[in-house]
Amino acid sequence: MSYELVGITVLWIFLYGYLIIASIDFGAGFFAYYARLTKKDHLMNQLISRYLSPVWEVTNVFFVFFFVGLVGFFPDMAYYFGQSLLIPGSIAIVLLAIRGSFYAFENYGSKDNQLYMFLYGATGLLIPASLSTALTISEGGYIKETAGGVQLLYGELFTSPYSWSVVFLAIVSVLYISAMFLTYYAHRAGDQPALELLRKYALFWSSPTIIASLTTFIALSQQNMDHFQRAMDLWWVFGISVGFFMVAVFLVYQGKHYGWAFMAVMVQFFVAFFGYGASHLPYLLRPYVTITSGVTNESMAIALIVAFIAGLLLLIPSLLLLMRLFLFDADYVKGKK
Repeated sequence: MSYELVGITVLWIFLYGYLIIASIDFGAGFFAYYARLTKKDHLMNQLISRYLSPVWEVTNVFFVFFFVGLVGFFPDMAYYFGQSLLIPGSIAIVLLAIRGSFYAFENYGSKDNQLYMFLYGATGLLIPASLSTALTISEGGYIKETAGGVQLLYGELFTSPYSWSVVFLAIVSVLYISAMFLTYYAHRAGDQPALELLRKYALFWSSPTIIASLTTFIALSQQNMDHFQRAMDLWWVFGISVGFFMVAVFLVYQGKHYGWAFMAVMVQFFVAFFGYGASHLPYLLRPYVTITSGVTNESMAIALIVAFIAGLLLLIPSLLLLMRLFLFDADYVKGKK
């Protein structure tokens, strides 16, 4: 395996980690606001708060690692993405800042401010929608390189079915992943009222998730036939993903083995995510950057690989320790400390 392939694999693992952890966080914020809006916050918001309190500060660690690593491994990506995503990226940063700020205000300041909860819940959907722009423009046809630099073609972006299908997939996937985890968390806490409510949310958002996935595939065939054909060559990978999706939904529907159900969700997205990434190669940003043309020099790449693997080996045990001390501590999960 070439060093550039090792590099992009390590970065993809970091991005997958962010996908799962951030989805739980973003979706939890939305569900907390929705529960307050529907007068059901007394059933689940204490549970959500117990999850978010020790986790929200470390959610973006995976994303920072991925972003820094992407620029380090593939410097050309900084040129193309840096200019084309100036406005969408700035919007995402502002939304992340708002989310962090108002989360702190909600938890350490005014407890019952409806505006704080609205902003926290809304950013949980707007952030993945804005970040999904990067995956959209990587398919090609959305940016143009001129003598004055790289320009994002907003007309093509906002009128593209593929662009909106990716946004829809990002939003419903966040809600599906979050609902599945929180269902398991409510089960661990022995919180039956919250469990029943979150179980309904998990089952409800499962259908839009699979529909959005199929819609995105169809839209991809119209946007980038080469990528679509490569994805079809890996049909068995996406078939495995659908299989784990069915296992997860079946277990939640049966009301048992919620931990295994969420593990199935993680495998579902792991397989689909890496299938998408593999079918996207050799392009990182079509048609300007490929995995071989945009990579940094070999010595720098090897140093980055070593550093990021070391970071991964440090980060994963730290998260496991965090989960053991807080999230899955028998007393903490039941709200006794």
